[in-house]
Amino acid sequence: MNNGIGDKIASFPDAPGVYLMKDKDGGIIYIGKANSLRRRVSSYLAGGLSAKNTRMMDAAADIEYRLCPTESMALLLEASLIRRHKPKYNTALRDDKSFPLVKITNEEFPAVYITRKRLDDGARYFGPYLNAGLLKNALKIIRKVFPYRSCKVLPKKACIYYRIKLSPAPCAGKISRQKYARTIKRVSLILEGKTDRLTEELKREMSRKAKEQKFEEAAVLRDKLIALSSFSPEFYTPQEGLSQIKDIAGLKHIPRRIEAFDVSDILGRHATASMVSFHDGLRDKDSYRRFRIKTVEEANDYKMLAEALCRRYQRLKQEQLPLPDLILVDGGKGQLRAGKKALAALDLDIPIISIAKREEEIYTLDRPCSIRLKSNSPGLRMIQRIRDEAHRFALKYHHILRRKKFLNEA
Repeated sequence: MNNGIGDKIASFPDAPGVYLMKDKDGGIIYIGKANSLRRRVSSYLAGGLSAKNTRMMDAAADIEYRLCPTESMALLLEASLIRRHKPKYNTALRDDKSFPLVKITNEEFPAVYITRKRLDDGARYFGPYLNAGLLKNALKIIRKVFPYRSCKVLPKKACIYYRIKLSPAPCAGKISRQKYARTIKRVSLILEGKTDRLTEELKREMSRKAKEQKFEEAAVLRDKLIALSSFSPEFYTPQEGLSQIKDIAGLKHIPRRIEAFDVSDILGRHATASMVSFHDGLRDKDSYRRFRIKTVEEANDYKMLAEALCRRYQRLKQEQLPLPDLILVDGGKGQLRAGKKALAALDLDIPIISIAKREEEIYTLDRPCSIRLKSNSPGLRMIQRIRDEAHRFALKYHHILRRKKFLNEA
């Protein structure tokens, strides 16, 4: 084993993902998944390995990883990468025929479900997968974003899954064949590990709907994009993204703690703000916060953002708690200036940047013009991920308040 691998493993995050071992020629010899990349891969250095693993580690010259938000999504990525690369030491999935598969039937309105038999019936099969429990959880996550039919026999009326928005009820004529085919295509892309391609497809469709002034349909696609970003694998290390953000924001050091804000006017009455926190490029959900706006009555994003920032950082200052290395706000130059003014009122000099949704432009206080990065750049991808997580968290708060409003009026 190359001694440099040990140093690389020490820097792996304590987070879910997939790791890829490579030989001296750069060929992939093994792909595995883990709930904690650091703990799992460190176990290869502890000794007491099987004969097969000893041979594998002797052949290993390099190792890299792909971050995933959950172990369930890591399972899907692991299987898709094994199918693609066919690594020498991934023998279990090749030799054992009893592992679960995902089947998409060959019908007018295809069904999606788990099976252990691969038949010659024209259906599409994905897998096999090593863990049936994680596979079921992954499909639940996908189905919330892209509802599909799971019944093996098409019923004559809509079932419970339609009522809980997990099926579009093709049995009751609630969805056209063309629209349902698009859903199945998108589910297939996720199972194939091609979420980048799916993301670009959704962005193009959302832009087209917005140009056609079909704003409600564009908003639905926007929400799907946000949800998709929350379980898409990251094909770069957090260090790459953070290093680029450091340069964009003109920081002296890599920003280990980034906090992002999203302001919303809920139901025309409930103005709110949400804050998410990322540490070393990973979500720190224990530090997330929500704010009911108390001092702003009119619809004024700048003032609402200023209130949220003042309340957050006044408290940290009073309690002498650590401040973030960087603040990210959703919006343009106006939001950026409002945020800086709020921090100045607290006599705080925390670096702050903003990102505007329309063209994904980044604004900083020391540049008169916006910054446009390539769509696949690590820095932009990480900024988008943090921004989208803030918006997802705000939408979740929106749903909570909407339920409370409904119950109060019932």
